[in-house]
Amino acid sequence: MELPFREKGDVLLRPGAMLDMRARLKVHAEKHDLVSVAAYAFDHRTRMLPFYFVDRRMCPGGVRAVGGALHEAGFEKTRVVLQTWKKRFEPSQMQLDGRIPDLFMTSSMWIHSGRMKDMLRDICRVDPDSRPLVIAGGPHMYYNPWDAFSTDASDPWRADVAVTGELYVFMELMDVLLTERATGEPLRRTFLRLKCAGALDHIAGLVFPLGDDGALPDELVDTGIQRLLKNLDELPHPVHGFRVLEPPGRGSVLSRTAIAPNKVRKVTPIASLELTYGCKFRCKYCPIPAYNQHQDREKSPQRIADEMKRLYQEYGIGFFFGSDDNFFNRHDRAIAIVEELARTTLDDGTPIRKAIGWGTEATVHDTLKMKDHLRTARTGGLKALWMGVEDMTATFVKKGQSVDKTREAFHLLWRNGINPMPMLMHDDTQPLVSFKSARGLLNQIQLLRGARAMTVQVLSLSPAPGTVLYEETYSGLAYESVNGQPVEPHLVDGNHVVASNHKRPWLKQINILIAYGYFYNPLRLLLALVRPKQRRGHLADAGAQVMGMCGLVQNLWRTPRWLWHLMRGRIKRHTAPPASPIPFRSVTGGAAPHGLPNQVTSREAPERERTPEPV
Repeated sequence: MELPFREKGDVLLRPGAMLDMRARLKVHAEKHDLVSVAAYAFDHRTRMLPFYFVDRRMCPGGVRAVGGALHEAGFEKTRVVLQTWKKRFEPSQMQLDGRIPDLFMTSSMWIHSGRMKDMLRDICRVDPDSRPLVIAGGPHMYYNPWDAFSTDASDPWRADVAVTGELYVFMELMDVLLTERATGEPLRRTFLRLKCAGALDHIAGLVFPLGDDGALPDELVDTGIQRLLKNLDELPHPVHGFRVLEPPGRGSVLSRTAIAPNKVRKVTPIASLELTYGCKFRCKYCPIPAYNQHQDREKSPQRIADEMKRLYQEYGIGFFFGSDDNFFNRHDRAIAIVEELARTTLDDGTPIRKAIGWGTEATVHDTLKMKDHLRTARTGGLKALWMGVEDMTATFVKKGQSVDKTREAFHLLWRNGINPMPMLMHDDTQPLVSFKSARGLLNQIQLLRGARAMTVQVLSLSPAPGTVLYEETYSGLAYESVNGQPVEPHLVDGNHVVASNHKRPWLKQINILIAYGYFYNPLRLLLALVRPKQRRGHLADAGAQVMGMCGLVQNLWRTPRWLWHLMRGRIKRHTAPPASPIPFRSVTGGAAPHGLPNQVTSREAPERERTPEPV
């Protein structure tokens, strides 16, 4: 189900709110000696196409932003740990500056949530009197915040609070805690005291448990849907996040120092950047429009150019991925950004386009609208465009694309030196091969390759929280178990068939492998080397083939076990989306904003002493 919208006029933060919050945290940093660790959960079983290679070469933006915000405010004893690089990290063993941290944060996507729970389980082994304040966040918490709290009496792990919003929600929580923190009081004790007094109820974007701290939660309280930051220029500069990264390693404890600036590029040669948010399309399988509450949000062209310039000059990072929903969504905005990048120079006068490159996401429809400005975009450093083609015939998904339009858009990109990177979705009704039409999966792969697609993604429909189709997918389509094997979160990655009405779902699973093998193979590698369609870019094409074949090996290694279970049958399907097993209510006692229609809500909100909301 899509997240509900805030009331009209109360969707966005007031202009300057983030700047004021950053200033307040700087004042707190002068008074509080805070030690913090933020960890990104990562399940290595998800290392398959189309994410192989990139997953370990691009530091996630969310957890990096949290660490960077603390560092920029003056809390220099901060560390960001990525399980992509430090698989055996154990929070219960962590010490920084010779101390157990005051604050431990974990961030996770849904497919990595199993590892998030492992970290929460481990940190709860620390004695409660010494335990840091534990905060769970990330995309998984936006839609399933109850997953941060155990319901097993024999294994009572849990976070202290889940953040269901962006960076501002976390910073507002820290502002309240540090304002009310007594001298020498553990931060976690401050949180528990304020929670019981109702002093956190006004912070939109939190979920926390009520009841005895040493027992399972009696119920969860949802403070509401977050307010959104409109002007992304107010965010802390991303250079701060790279100063607190934990070095890769095989150990379970923290290193004495963060990664040296001159070594950052070696471990993360790609940096994700927030450029724009918002998309005009309302695809039923996409949570983006509702998450943004149909708002367009952006950074200024000058700020974007400055971020790329500083990250290159301070760390040597040479490629950036814009985490846009649809970069070409507003043409005037996109034109202003690429024109600014085209005229930006480094300190030595070198045009920035000669030092860096960047890629982002857009649609076929909007790419064609931008055809007169693609040369400027390439001059501004745009080298790759990931495009949600989904289905070239628009049978399954319709967002202005067709076979002819897709070909035209891809040829325009290629002629202007931009590599098209299509993404396809394999649905139940799509055959592997079709005759006299382009409906077949391999037919579309061949058409895309003929249109000079550099890479391809082929994914199956999976339950996606926050989408219109979420409840429908779970009502008799999504698998609960196959051949007695439960569908664990790491399987819901688009590579595994976990939601289908096909009579032989194992055929769909084989189709995905065949499609990847059809696109990435030694013959295409040889052709890219000896018979390139154009001289420019053929080595990059060959490199993409090599990386694709390496990733395909991982798919061929990890998929057969699930394929075997699909062939054995005995599929048990969900009948309703998984709601919180813990009673879940709003601050006033009504339905929780982040709850689902089948959610159990407590009948009454207990009376609590409330602290007045700050003005």
